[in-house]
Parts: sequence; structure tokens; C-alpha cells
Amino acid sequence: MTDMHGKFVWYELMTTDIPAAQRFYGSVVGWQARDPGIGGMDGSYWILQMPEEKRAMGGMLALTDELKAMQVPPNWTGYVAVDDVDATAAKCVELGGTIRRAPDDIPGVGRFAVLADPQGPVLIAFKPAPMEGEMPPEPAMGTPGFVGWHELYAKDVGKALDYYNQLFGWEKIDEMDMGPMGKYVLFGKNGQMNGGMMRQEEGMPFCGWSFYFNVETLDAAMERVTAGGGKVLNGPMEVPDGWVLQAQDPQGAYFCLSAPKR
Repeated sequence: MTDMHGKFVWYELMTTDIPAAQRFYGSVVGWQARDPGIGGMDGSYWILQMPEEKRAMGGMLALTDELKAMQVPPNWTGYVAVDDVDATAAKCVELGGTIRRAPDDIPGVGRFAVLADPQGPVLIAFKPAPMEGEMPPEPAMGTPGFVGWHELYAKDVGKALDYYNQLFGWEKIDEMDMGPMGKYVLFGKNGQMNGGMMRQEEGMPFCGWSFYFNVETLDAAMERVTAGGGKVLNGPMEVPDGWVLQAQDPQGAYFCLSAPKR
């Protein structure tokens, strides 16, 4: 198992209105969208990148008619690097998960498979194609425009942790007592924290993976969310390293923001 196996490497928005989403996230987070000319499952694929950064954080594409017919809403999904996509997909099924899209190649980009864990949340297993030259260095923790935290709401946190441990090598690093909400489990690999898992409460508007996009200050970003037609669902809340909120974009995709100060 390489050091890359089990590492989040990309984030993707599927939306019903690409121009509107570009305007919204451009205002809220600061991303610029560019067309790399690789196409997508239904129309163009757009790369999301901060203007001053050489490294992109993710992409955006249209929600397909097929997924709409399956009542899949606009959503953000994370890509996790693996050593072998096909072996990871087979392991997912062995552990009780489901293959939502069988392993396939994106020419010149890499191989991927869309996998749902036994409780339903989806991640994409991905192995990038060999690249010429060196990748731009990873941004420092907390850099605006990148993902600062990964969070899973699960019906059974223990079962979720066991599944992801066997699939990606993630381990429990620590936990925090959240009172009636149970334990907040901090997970990671090789001692480096990668995110948290907590129990899904009855009536929660969202179940699955959520991604916290870094911004410089939370209150200003919160104003941009509402001004752009989005909804703040929860927050601002103070956390050990700053402030966070959970929100929904105008098309309905769930996302989170984090900042070192309000």
C-alpha cells in the first residue's frame, strides 16, 4: 500500500446549472472555472481553481438525465486515491458496499469507480494516469479555496470506520464526546488526521460525506452565501481551529465552509 492510497485528491460538483454554480462558488469561495477540454459525462467538464494557485482543487459537471431520473440531487463527491481501482471496487462489494459505477478509464486522466459504503454514502476510488513533470506542491493547511476537513455522517460510526479502515487504511486517531450526539471520531492515516465521523441524528437534512472549503473569514462568506441565493443550514459554530458552517447552494448541493476567524 503506497502513501497515496487512502488520500483525498479531488472534489467534484454535479449540478443542474453550471453557469449559476460557477457564479455562486466564484463569489463565495473565490474559484475561477476553466474548461480543460476533456468533456464530461454530459457536456463540458470545468476545473475549479483559485486564481493565484497552480494546483486545482476539483471540478464541476452537469448532473446527467440518468441520475436525475434516479432522483440523485446536485452534490459534491470526493475522490480518494487508491493503488488499484478494480481491487478496491471488489473489496467494497466484499465488505457489503455497492459499485455505483464500474471501474472505467478517463483517457489521459486516470481510472475510477463510484463506490457506496454499506450505509449508502458515496466516494470515488481513483488512480491517476502517469503525468509528465511534477505536480504542484500541496497547499498549506487552511489555504483559502482548498478543502480543510472531511466529515461523514453515518448511522453506525463503528461500522463505517471498520469499512473505511479495510478499504483505505483509515484509522481512529482520537474521539471527542459530543454529549447526546455521541462520539465524534477523528480518523486519518499514519497519525495524520484527515477528518471526522459522527452519528447521523434523526431528521438531519444530510447523510453522507461533506467537505469544508477554506475561506478567510466566515461571516463575510456567510453573507456571500445568502446574497448568492444559497442557504445557511447550521452555524456559524466555533471549533478547535476556528469557525465553520453548513450550507446549501442555490441548486441544492450541500457544502461546508471553514475559516480561522469570523
